Parts: sequence; C-alpha cells; structure tokens
Amino acid sequence: MDSFLAIISGISGWIWGLPMLMLLSFGGIYLSIRLGFFQIRYAPYIIKQTFGKVLSKPEGGEGTVSPFQAVTAALASTVGASNIIGVPAAICFGGPGAIFWMWVMAVLGMAAKFAEVVLGYKYREKNSEGEYVGGPMYYMTKGLNMKWLGTLFSFFLMLEIIPSVMVQSNSITASAKESFNISPTITGAALFILVAVVVIGGIKRIGKVTEKLVPLMAGVYILASVIIILMNIDKIPGVLSLIFTYAFTPMAAVGGFAGSAIAATVRWGVARGVYSNEAGMGTAPIAHAAAVNDHPVRQGLWTIFEIIIDTLVICSATAFVILSSGLWNAPGALDNPSGLPAAAFTHYFGAAGGFMVTISLLFFVLSTVIVIIFYGEKQAEFLFGLKFSKIMRYVYLGSIIVGTIGGARMLWHFLDLLLALIIIPNIYTITRLSGEVVALTKEFFTTPGKYYLKDIKKEKSSETEFDEGEEEIV
Repeated sequence: MDSFLAIISGISGWIWGLPMLMLLSFGGIYLSIRLGFFQIRYAPYIIKQTFGKVLSKPEGGEGTVSPFQAVTAALASTVGASNIIGVPAAICFGGPGAIFWMWVMAVLGMAAKFAEVVLGYKYREKNSEGEYVGGPMYYMTKGLNMKWLGTLFSFFLMLEIIPSVMVQSNSITASAKESFNISPTITGAALFILVAVVVIGGIKRIGKVTEKLVPLMAGVYILASVIIILMNIDKIPGVLSLIFTYAFTPMAAVGGFAGSAIAATVRWGVARGVYSNEAGMGTAPIAHAAAVNDHPVRQGLWTIFEIIIDTLVICSATAFVILSSGLWNAPGALDNPSGLPAAAFTHYFGAAGGFMVTISLLFFVLSTVIVIIFYGEKQAEFLFGLKFSKIMRYVYLGSIIVGTIGGARMLWHFLDLLLALIIIPNIYTITRLSGEVVALTKEFFTTPGKYYLKDIKKEKSSETEFDEGEEEIV
C-alpha cells in the first residue's frame, strides 16, 4: 500500500509541476489573445459594472441569487488559506519577483475564468426545485456534445470534494488547537453544525451567508494589512523595486533568503497566481450559473471582480506585509514560511495580531468548506439526480468529522490527482468553445442599443442631452 501511495504522490507531484502550470498558463494566454485582452481594454467599464454595483439589485434576467451573491459564493471557495500562507512561500522560495508573475497570471487568468463562467451561464438549466444549475459538465455535454466528458468531469469533482473537505476541516481543528488550545472534537462539532445549517438551505442560503461573511472576513484582513503597510510606507518604494527588479533578474542570497534563479521566480509566481483564484479549474461557473442577469457576459464580468479581490488585493496585501516587514529574509524564514504572516501581525499588533491571522484562516476555511460542499452536491445532481445529491450532502458533512480527527488520510493522497483530472478536460473545453465566448462578447460590446452600448448611453445621458435616435458605435 505504501508503494502504491508513493506512486500516486509521485504522479501528482509531477503533474502539478511544469505540466499543469504550462496548461493553465496556455489557457489564460490563448483566451486573452482571442478576446483581444478585453480585461484591460474595458477595465473602467468592468469596474463600474462590478465594484460600482455591489449593492445594486439586478436589472433584468432570471436566476436564483443576485450576481453579488454568486460572486461571493465563488470567492468563498477561492479566498482561503493559500492567500495567507501560500504567498510567503512563493516569496521565500522564488524571491520578491515572484509577486510580479503572480500579477501577470492574475490578469491572464481573468480571460480563462471569464470564458468558463460565460459558457456555464449560457448552458445552464433549471432543476426540479426551480433553481438554476450549470458548470463545466453542462457546457461539455451541450456545447461539445460530449456527455461522457461532462460525466467524467462531474464524477472526478464529486469524489475530489471528499478529501478536500477532510483536509480543510483538519486544518481548522489543528489551527484552533495550536492557537486557542481548543479540543479538535469541539472544533469539529461546531464546524459540522455551522456548515450543515448553511448548506442544507441550498444556494439561496449560501448566497445570503457568503455575501455577508466574505466581505467581513476579507475586509478585516485587508484593513489590518493596510495598517501595517502604512506603518512601513517609507519602505514601499523599495518593496516595489524588489518586485520589478527581481522578476527578470536572478537574486543572490541575502540574510536568511537563499537566493533564486529566474526560473524559480517565474514558477513560484505563476503557481501562486494560478492556485489562488482557481482560474481554469471549472469551479466558479457552478456558483455563477445561479445568478440573476440579462446576459452571460455581464455575469462573466464579475470574474474580473473576483480575481481583483482574491489575487490583486488579498494576495498582494500579504506580499506587501511580508516584504515591508523584512521578515522574508530573516534567519529561519525558509524553515516556516507559512508562519510569516502571523509573525508579522504579532510584531506590529502584539498577541492580538497572531490571533487575527488565525481567526482569518478559520473563517476563510469555513467559507471554503461551505461552498465546495455545494459544488459537490451539484456534481451528484448532474450524475444521479436531485435525490442522490441530498445523500452526498451528508457524505460531505460526515467528511468534516472524519477530517477533524485526521481520519482517512490515505484519501488525501488522491486530492491533487483528482483536481488535475477535472482541470485538464475543462481547459480543453473552454479553448474548444472559445469561439462561442468570443461571439457572445462581441454581441455584448457591439450590439447597437443593447448591453454595453446601452450602459454607455445611460452614462452619457446623465451628463449631457442625448438624442433619442442616436446610437454610439464602438
């Protein structure tokens, strides 16, 4: 058995090295080119349609939850421990320049995530309970006419959620034990009850919880990070110089930092950009498919909002805290890079700072568990129907308890392999269907009197008189 698990770990390690980074990078680059780098060209408009309408009610279309509730549900899955403990690892092993490549992958990833959400929204369906459902399994089945591929994707994701829930719940109990000396049994029971209350209510309750929980947990962490950055404001020019200089230049050893080659810098930065926002993984469309909106592209614009918050804001905040504090090259930093955020917060805020990081991690992981269980349910529903999805809900809830006590660790070895088995078909599909994404995007941005042009007309009419018969041509 040990030799079998070693083989599985070896295969997973190889796939999640250069092959997976190249695949996800290719998807982002290819789709960005095909879409004409719309995420940059229309950036002001996208920001107005997302950040500017966070508190607005949807103006048209059908769906189960609001666009903001859908995006916070998707964010709840992506904003997690990797935003806090993954970034310092990238800095310690790839150098400050890794942050630049993280930003690059965030921008490219916007196109991949946009494409999968647009397709997920286009091919969504309404189930027997009147809720909208969608995701890669639907656009593989209806878009490519390859139900077998959608079935494989759905089956592997349904299985992947089980060890994923175990790992997440185990990290919560371990963190609570270390920081507050709370028994894993108590933490596990509390987590089970909290998650059960939310997920049993379906996507509507998940949306209501995440639209409050995600802004709160992200806001507190960002605010504390900004305070530390402001306390070190004189060091920020030097931090920016480190990031941009060593993105293209090897960095020699300095202090506790062992130095890095350009290849390592790019690898760690690309990996952090890819892993932090799940662009191309196919999970976001499952949440976005339930949103009320008038066009797939308008819902797709919210994915830009997601990546800005997840990677460009939260991951960057962590990076600036670590780099401005100087802890990244302190002696012993390489031994425990994941502990650097807590060390930085403790340095500036005392014991309360360490607790703040731990609490943030607890809430981040809690929100992740809630949403990935919903993702798993939707796979079970696609494969075997609504009744079976209810059964899987309790299997996932049971996984929380198993994970808190560290049980079934053998399954954890399959986590990365199963994740790779859902990403590969998803990237294949969104690139194959990229023509549909391009057509929908052109329709949205160039149809006279509709969508984008309608929004621009509204903006102009509020500033100057606009002739009723006039149409703006882009």
